[in-house]
Amino acid sequence: MRAITPQRLDEARARLTREAVAFTFGIEPDAIDGPTRGASHVALARQVAMYLTHISFELSLSRVAMAFGRDRTTASHACHVIEDRRDDPEFDAQLDRLEAFLRSAPLPAEVRSWPQ
Repeated sequence: MRAITPQRLDEARARLTREAVAFTFGIEPDAIDGPTRGASHVALARQVAMYLTHISFELSLSRVAMAFGRDRTTASHACHVIEDRRDDPEFDAQLDRLEAFLRSAPLPAEVRSWPQ
């Protein structure tokens, strides 16, 4: 078994977020990882996943970008787009539920022992 590094933990958190967002948006998780922008609903799901990874796990935009295989400016743009959309009460409530779910995810024992 490989040791959990901070980068592997970031990737696992991004993967969990992708899965939760894909389930919520009714799309395949692989669509979020697509190399191109894709359809608008897929691009929105990707932006939500990057935003939630940043907010829920308190990762820097650089770390979010790396976990999603994107550029830091792409992660930054995604967060701005989603922040602007949070004015919609239904969308905001959906993000609140996803964020609460992600924040409740348990950490592996190895990670819990890391110094803060």
